[in-house]
Amino acid sequence: MNGLKINQVSFGGADYPCLLKEIPDPPKEIFYLGNFLSEQLAERPKIAIVGTRKATAYGRVIANEMAQKFAKKGIVVVSGLAIGIDTAAHEGALLGGGKTIAVLPCGLDFIYPRQNENLARNIIKTGGAIISEYSAGMLAMKHQFLERNRIVSGLSVATIVIEAPDKSGALVTARLAAEQGREVFVAPGPINHSNYLGSHKLVRDGATLISAIEDVFEDLGWDFETEKRKISENLNEDEKIIFETVKQAGLPVGIDKIIEITRLEPQKVNQVIALLVIRDILKETGQGYIIK
Repeated sequence: MNGLKINQVSFGGADYPCLLKEIPDPPKEIFYLGNFLSEQLAERPKIAIVGTRKATAYGRVIANEMAQKFAKKGIVVVSGLAIGIDTAAHEGALLGGGKTIAVLPCGLDFIYPRQNENLARNIIKTGGAIISEYSAGMLAMKHQFLERNRIVSGLSVATIVIEAPDKSGALVTARLAAEQGREVFVAPGPINHSNYLGSHKLVRDGATLISAIEDVFEDLGWDFETEKRKISENLNEDEKIIFETVKQAGLPVGIDKIIEITRLEPQKVNQVIALLVIRDILKETGQGYIIK
């Protein structure tokens, strides 16, 4: 966008997102507009909300309301800036007074789709970010939409699918999230509506059905009612194991190392770390996690 400087961070750099480092094929470069590396954005847990471009009014409302509620809890909403569910999710995060990240399939000198340029500016203005693995001048090609989906899920501890028809790009994002060891949640809809054929298939294949964000918190083990208690009173067994592992390391420790030392399931480690970051017990740095 005119007047805004495109910055970049490279894989292996101190500020490269820790969760994104863990996926099978992390992007070598991330170009960004906005506050992608700020503490308020980089250190907060992230949840992806994705779905069809041809969304119903019902689907847009659900995406918007969920994003608002996540934002109010300090969770960053990640999506792809597309028309439909993505747009509703980004707008909901802004309405909730929170921050959101939009991942584009093209260079950042050209906002795609063009009709969301004002939304992109608002995302940046409110402390969020627009990011891409493609350098300036790269146009949006068909295969790049699917490639960017791994970044949407890779940045996030969980992905929520809202309205995914059969063969939807959101189904690709859900599959990638599962392959990356992240939770996949699905908002249900009418059994005879084409927009939910893919969504319901995800549930049959093992994704978790949800009706409210509280279902997400419960499955992830995020207890906001007790987050202000003392650490000694508030950590369960897995949380204590990870807390002590990071504490004893003395230096920033990455997720792979935590998994190796604790021998916990990767999915469990991702969930627990996200919760400990929310509760200001751990802090994410470019090199890994430390005690805050």
